[in-house]
Amino acid sequence: METTQKREAWNKGKLVGQKAPLKPKDIWAIRIHLQNKHAVRDLAMFNLAIDSKLRGCDLVNLHVRDVTHGSQLLSRAMVTQRKTQRPVQFELTEPTRNAVAAWIEKGHLRGDQYLFPSRVGKSPHVSTRQYARIVHHWAEVAGLDASAYGTHSMRRTKATLIYKKTKNLRAVQLLLGHSKLESTVRYLGIEVDDALEISEQTEI
Repeated sequence: METTQKREAWNKGKLVGQKAPLKPKDIWAIRIHLQNKHAVRDLAMFNLAIDSKLRGCDLVNLHVRDVTHGSQLLSRAMVTQRKTQRPVQFELTEPTRNAVAAWIEKGHLRGDQYLFPSRVGKSPHVSTRQYARIVHHWAEVAGLDASAYGTHSMRRTKATLIYKKTKNLRAVQLLLGHSKLESTVRYLGIEVDDALEISEQTEI
């Protein structure tokens, strides 16, 4: 008679729920740390993760040609999302273009290569697991509780800031590549945030 081993839940002992977006002061703390450490690859990865708002699986799968035209960095790029097979566009701000260009030059990367190649032989590019570890390290650098942050923190950061500034849900939906507006509302957790904001501004 076969005995089946009870598998431990993947989330046992872990903080479950939506990962928090970074705040502007956290972004600057991480950027300054990476600049001071001359962490060229990580600075490019961090800036691109913030700008692109891509899922981790899409970020690590980027090729050099996805963000360049010849030797020039694109100011706007488009990729097909692996999860939904829907195309999504994103902008590359000047600091991001500079950081990515510096990394491509340092890594001697060609257009057909992965933008973030793996340093170990098993994977051709940085794995999503490795990317998650890198994000946790960034959170620690900013003095944050790393368990409250993850790869989706990077995806949510700029989207959350754009929504707070514009209140334009449709724009954020397009930037995140969501097919339904309801998905964007849930993803950003904005109904709760807006309710708390209203509550904070209401004096009794």
